[in-house]
Amino acid sequence: MDVEPYTPAKRLKKGRSDPAFRTKPQIAVELVERAREASIPFRAVVADCLYGENPDFQRTLWKAKVPYVLSLRPHKGRWAEQEEAAHTPEEAAQRMRWDGPEDPGDWEAIVRTFKDGHTEKWWAVEVSTLVGYGPQKSIRLVAVSTDPQTLPTNSSWYLMTNLPAPGLWREQEESPFEAADLCEVLRIYGLRQWVEQSYRQIKGELGFSDFQVRRDPAIRRHWELVLCAFSFCWWAYTREHEAVLLDPASEEAHSIAEEAGGKRKARSRGGTSFSVVAGSSAAGARMAGPVGNALALLEGVVEGAPTATTASAA
Repeated sequence: MDVEPYTPAKRLKKGRSDPAFRTKPQIAVELVERAREASIPFRAVVADCLYGENPDFQRTLWKAKVPYVLSLRPHKGRWAEQEEAAHTPEEAAQRMRWDGPEDPGDWEAIVRTFKDGHTEKWWAVEVSTLVGYGPQKSIRLVAVSTDPQTLPTNSSWYLMTNLPAPGLWREQEESPFEAADLCEVLRIYGLRQWVEQSYRQIKGELGFSDFQVRRDPAIRRHWELVLCAFSFCWWAYTREHEAVLLDPASEEAHSIAEEAGGKRKARSRGGTSFSVVAGSSAAGARMAGPVGNALALLEGVVEGAPTATTASAA
């Protein structure tokens, strides 16, 4: 619903001391404020360790009473008065009792269902062995992993949240947020993966990283054009395969997957493509009619261009 590109300091005249320079956490706070000003409801702000380990970002959300689920690196050090105390999220998670799947101890089994229909069993625990965190404190630390015994790097998360634990926070009656159990915390953070997935697709498929420009306004116009194109592609696919999106395991989904695979092979042998995005546009039209706000967005890009436009049909 809103996007703001990060401008590296080297692109600004005065570098990091330039008044226009802002760090990614600073931009993130501004985006959160825009969402609140627009009265857009949201369950929580979700972000990776770049933001979770930024004290200013966390402090700003806390003061603004904004709920969040933020990631921490497994080896993020934390000072503790007792030398024998846990000093990192990973070390704290290792100290939670785990005696195997048959006797999980402090850990709780959670079944995750993915978009393609398959399920995986993950494990989550309220970490109470790291100073400053706990289910009865204002900030919780939740560890999530596919294997609590080995805590594999690629499938283990350490999540910090100010959402209260159900019935455990001693000040819960004063909390402005709805309680979230372990399953809910995992579900919320799992949604962040869709942001990462979409970002990779935009860059790889539509040339997000292929701009050949130097000035910041040109980069921003390129951003908006690519985002509009990507949104239109999603809309077109949804219209064509609505039943598949609702039920990825359906016979229609398998049929379309097989058909797409065959057409990809045909194209690799010199065959022709089977469709185009704007195939339904009127003959002679300069642009297919956009959907929703796409036209307004595109118009804003055109009006903000530094060069003059030539006269054209409406």
